[in-house]
Amino acid sequence: MKHSPFFSMVLSGFILTMSVISCNVASQKQQPDITSVKSVMDGAVTRLYETLKPEQLDTIGQNYVLQFLSEPEKKIMATKYLTFDVNVPVVVSLMRHTDQKTLPFWLEGSGFRKTDMVVKNEEYTYEVWQKAFDAGKIELGINGFDKHRPVYFISVGPQKAVDKVNVSNVYPTFQTLDTLQKGAFTYHDWSDLTLTEVPEALRGQILVQTIRGRAREAHLIEAFRKTVEPSQPKPDQILLTWSGNPATTQDIQWRTSATVPNGRVQYWLNGTADTLSSSASVFRMEDRLLQNDRYVNRFTARLTGLKPGSTYTYRAGSESGSWSIPASFKTQSSSPDGFSFIWFGDTHKSPDWGSMARKTIDRHPEIAFYSIAGDLVSTGLHRNEWDELWQHSGSIFQYKPLMPIPGNHDSQDGLGAWMYQEMFSLPKNGPQTPEVPTEQTYAFTYQNALFLMIDATSPIEAQTDWIRQQLAQSKADWKFAFFHFPPYNFEEDYTDIRKEWCRLFDQYHVDMVMSGHVHYYLRTKPMYAEKPVVSPAKGTIYTISIGIPSEHEMWPDEAYAQVRYKNGPFYQHMKIDGKTLIYKVYDKEGVVKDELKIEK
Repeated sequence: MKHSPFFSMVLSGFILTMSVISCNVASQKQQPDITSVKSVMDGAVTRLYETLKPEQLDTIGQNYVLQFLSEPEKKIMATKYLTFDVNVPVVVSLMRHTDQKTLPFWLEGSGFRKTDMVVKNEEYTYEVWQKAFDAGKIELGINGFDKHRPVYFISVGPQKAVDKVNVSNVYPTFQTLDTLQKGAFTYHDWSDLTLTEVPEALRGQILVQTIRGRAREAHLIEAFRKTVEPSQPKPDQILLTWSGNPATTQDIQWRTSATVPNGRVQYWLNGTADTLSSSASVFRMEDRLLQNDRYVNRFTARLTGLKPGSTYTYRAGSESGSWSIPASFKTQSSSPDGFSFIWFGDTHKSPDWGSMARKTIDRHPEIAFYSIAGDLVSTGLHRNEWDELWQHSGSIFQYKPLMPIPGNHDSQDGLGAWMYQEMFSLPKNGPQTPEVPTEQTYAFTYQNALFLMIDATSPIEAQTDWIRQQLAQSKADWKFAFFHFPPYNFEEDYTDIRKEWCRLFDQYHVDMVMSGHVHYYLRTKPMYAEKPVVSPAKGTIYTISIGIPSEHEMWPDEAYAQVRYKNGPFYQHMKIDGKTLIYKVYDKEGVVKDELKIEK
């Protein structure tokens, strides 16, 4: 699933102005207001929690919601979802998905009338509703109180053929303008889903493009969720990452209930008596629809000035609260004495993955870190899924750092991966452009290996120069790239990635690329210029893995494949010792399913 070139501007503008899943930093209680859809929803959800029992929250429908909201609130919901100005009298055509069970409550009452026209793309059919407007401001309402993902989109045409329409002051600003015609896309988060049927009467009109994530803005019907792991005052979900040098720094993150105001880490070098302390920053994370744990506090402590090649013991907590059970970590050695790491394909917060992952730390206690090649969870904007991920993984990330990348399920429906971002403290050395969110693309070096951790859900071309720069300036013996979408697979064609990135991998000889997404295992032959070559010294090996059970009914040949499996789960253990790489793939029972040795 591809995103439009405007995707990251869409993302940043959307998060800034809408916060549709209503998760934000709440540093102090604010006076309630009803000036936006978000403010109405924030207040309505709070009142619903106060009014209804948990079992009643799942029974509400549109009629109840409309009775529950005040008249001023309903007016906001009917007029502040999408607004813009027009310079001449126009007709607005609203394309509504025919499978949506309930009409937007405001649609008929505001004067829109259903026509006989339909608009289609490869997946959906839309009925066309129209209304004439005078020149000036146009105000439209929400898609519905359900979460119907194919949200409506609109086109704008003049009432008089001689008039030229100018659309301005569009709110939200990420709703970009294009021309309504066959081949145009309507959703920035699915830009390869294009229109296949457009009535002659509408062709050439101004198309207002949107994102499917807008379905979440007013979601109240069958919306409320619970987490199996509510937060407590005692720290949990303790997680190691790096945002700096692995030899001298260590980042530690954890969660508590929102009642714990501050946090710190106490740590000491093993074999010494001195206890050091580092304060933590705090982020109040809200998941508005998580009824039994709406707010939590997430803490991050950054330890610096550590001794290379040393083991430290630490605990997280606060002076006024509880402390975690002590755990340990080891810094990178200053001498190139070799290291190993483990990476997973898609994990999707699966208990099957968790069962396998917990065994890896006993089988391979020497590893330096873990990585996950995207799709850590299935819905990245639901904090209860992150709770499941950490629950299933046990304590492995409390002892070994996790250096992940986001997948399309972590960055979903055009809303971005902001919850993923707040879970992890990662290097901020990625592309310096607003199109690529901070910490979602980054690089780090561990001993003699360069790791490019690339967010393939962000615009591809916007990251090409950064990749080139990282590869050109690196003196590492080994070069690896992680990103979610695999350039070589039989399900989806990533021509843009092969064109933009794989040619750089050829030029600077990236040794191996690690991906996920398509839910099977693949190791290609060494590839150069999109063709197999004989020697790994002359080509890049592309790998795909899957961390959960999987099955593929279709299994066509892939000429570039060296080894394939259609059934997961697997994990990959990679050992680097100077100029030698030993790559092994294990199933959940610890049986080796693929192995490779490369010597430089």
